[in-house]
Amino acid sequence: MPIDAYYRSYLQVAAVGLLGLGLFGAMIGLAKVLQPRRLSDLKSSIYECGVEPLGDEWSQSQVRYYVFALLFVVFDVEAIFVFPWAVIMGTLSWAALVEMVIFILILAVALLYAVRKGVLRWI
Repeated sequence: MPIDAYYRSYLQVAAVGLLGLGLFGAMIGLAKVLQPRRLSDLKSSIYECGVEPLGDEWSQSQVRYYVFALLFVVFDVEAIFVFPWAVIMGTLSWAALVEMVIFILILAVALLYAVRKGVLRWI
Protein backbone atom coordinates (compact mmCIF):
# COMPACT_ATOMS: atom_id res chain seq x y z
CA MET A 1 0.00 0.00 0.00
CA PRO A 2 1.57 3.31 -1.02
CA ILE A 3 2.05 6.03 1.55
CA ASP A 4 -0.36 8.33 -0.32
CA ALA A 5 -3.23 5.84 0.01
CA TYR A 6 -2.33 5.33 3.66
CA TYR A 7 -2.72 9.02 4.49
CA ARG A 8 -5.82 9.30 2.30
CA SER A 9 -7.59 6.82 4.61
CA TYR A 10 -6.82 9.09 7.57
CA LEU A 11 -8.10 12.05 5.57
CA GLN A 12 -11.40 10.23 5.00
CA VAL A 13 -11.78 9.52 8.72
CA ALA A 14 -11.00 13.15 9.55
CA ALA A 15 -13.52 14.37 6.95
CA VAL A 16 -16.28 12.18 8.40
CA GLY A 17 -15.38 13.36 11.92
CA LEU A 18 -15.51 17.01 10.87
CA LEU A 19 -18.81 16.41 9.09
CA GLY A 20 -20.21 14.86 12.28
CA LEU A 21 -19.02 17.79 14.38
CA GLY A 22 -20.48 20.21 11.85
CA LEU A 23 -23.86 18.47 11.92
CA PHE A 24 -23.79 18.43 15.71
CA GLY A 25 -23.08 22.18 15.80
CA ALA A 26 -25.77 22.85 13.20
CA MET A 27 -28.39 20.92 15.19
CA ILE A 28 -27.46 22.71 18.43
CA GLY A 29 -27.65 26.06 16.65
CA LEU A 30 -30.97 25.18 15.04
CA ALA A 31 -32.40 24.12 18.40
CA LYS A 32 -31.23 27.41 19.92
CA VAL A 33 -32.91 29.42 17.15
CA LEU A 34 -36.18 27.45 17.18
CA GLN A 35 -36.63 27.10 20.94
CA PRO A 36 -39.73 28.69 22.48
CA ARG A 37 -38.90 31.81 24.42
CA ARG A 38 -42.13 32.34 26.34
CA LEU A 39 -41.60 31.38 29.95
CA SER A 40 -44.41 31.11 32.44
CA ASP A 41 -44.63 30.34 36.12
CA LEU A 42 -45.87 26.86 35.32
CA LYS A 43 -42.91 26.12 33.03
CA SER A 44 -40.46 27.48 35.59
CA SER A 45 -41.91 25.46 38.47
CA ILE A 46 -40.18 22.39 39.87
CA TYR A 47 -41.59 19.12 38.56
CA GLU A 48 -40.42 15.66 39.51
CA CYS A 49 -42.05 12.49 38.18
CA GLY A 50 -45.64 13.60 38.53
CA VAL A 51 -45.31 14.60 42.18
CA GLU A 52 -46.59 18.07 42.98
CA PRO A 53 -43.84 20.26 44.38
CA LEU A 54 -44.60 21.11 47.97
CA GLY A 55 -42.40 23.25 50.16
CA ASP A 56 -38.67 23.22 49.64
CA GLU A 57 -36.87 22.02 46.50
CA TRP A 58 -35.07 19.37 48.52
CA SER A 59 -37.04 16.31 49.47
CA GLN A 60 -36.24 12.87 50.72
CA SER A 61 -36.94 9.98 48.40
CA GLN A 62 -37.06 6.32 49.22
CA VAL A 63 -33.91 4.30 48.71
CA ARG A 64 -35.77 1.20 47.56
CA TYR A 65 -36.35 2.74 44.11
CA TYR A 66 -32.61 3.09 43.61
CA VAL A 67 -31.96 -0.41 44.95
CA PHE A 68 -34.61 -1.78 42.60
CA ALA A 69 -32.90 0.00 39.68
CA LEU A 70 -29.53 -1.45 40.72
CA LEU A 71 -31.06 -4.93 40.88
CA PHE A 72 -32.40 -4.42 37.37
CA VAL A 73 -28.91 -3.50 36.15
CA VAL A 74 -27.38 -6.53 37.88
CA PHE A 75 -29.82 -8.96 36.31
CA ASP A 76 -29.57 -7.22 32.95
CA VAL A 77 -25.83 -7.79 33.06
CA GLU A 78 -26.55 -11.39 33.98
CA ALA A 79 -28.57 -11.76 30.79
CA ILE A 80 -25.67 -10.33 28.80
CA PHE A 81 -23.42 -13.09 30.16
CA VAL A 82 -25.86 -16.01 30.22
CA PHE A 83 -27.37 -15.82 26.72
CA PRO A 84 -24.09 -15.98 24.74
CA TRP A 85 -22.90 -18.73 27.09
CA ALA A 86 -26.09 -20.72 26.42
CA VAL A 87 -25.58 -20.42 22.67
CA ILE A 88 -22.12 -22.06 22.78
CA MET A 89 -22.76 -24.31 25.78
CA GLY A 90 -22.32 -27.50 23.76
CA THR A 91 -18.75 -26.62 22.81
CA LEU A 92 -17.61 -25.71 26.32
CA SER A 93 -15.96 -27.88 28.93
CA TRP A 94 -17.34 -28.95 32.30
CA ALA A 95 -15.27 -26.22 33.96
CA ALA A 96 -17.26 -23.58 32.08
CA LEU A 97 -20.50 -25.19 33.26
CA VAL A 98 -19.31 -25.15 36.88
CA GLU A 99 -18.25 -21.50 36.57
CA MET A 100 -21.63 -20.50 35.16
CA VAL A 101 -23.48 -22.40 37.89
CA ILE A 102 -21.41 -20.56 40.51
CA PHE A 103 -22.20 -17.26 38.78
CA ILE A 104 -25.93 -17.99 38.75
CA LEU A 105 -25.85 -19.14 42.38
CA ILE A 106 -24.22 -15.86 43.44
CA LEU A 107 -26.97 -13.96 41.62
CA ALA A 108 -29.63 -16.17 43.19
CA VAL A 109 -28.23 -15.40 46.65
CA ALA A 110 -28.37 -11.68 45.80
CA LEU A 111 -31.99 -12.03 44.67
CA LEU A 112 -32.89 -13.99 47.81
CA TYR A 113 -31.26 -11.28 49.94
CA ALA A 114 -33.26 -8.58 48.13
CA VAL A 115 -36.50 -10.50 48.62
CA ARG A 116 -35.78 -11.07 52.32
CA LYS A 117 -35.03 -7.35 52.80
CA GLY A 118 -38.35 -6.47 51.13
CA VAL A 119 -36.81 -4.49 48.28
CA LEU A 120 -39.09 -6.05 45.67
CA ARG A 121 -42.25 -5.29 47.65
CA TRP A 122 -43.99 -2.15 46.35
CA ILE A 123 -46.71 -1.80 48.96
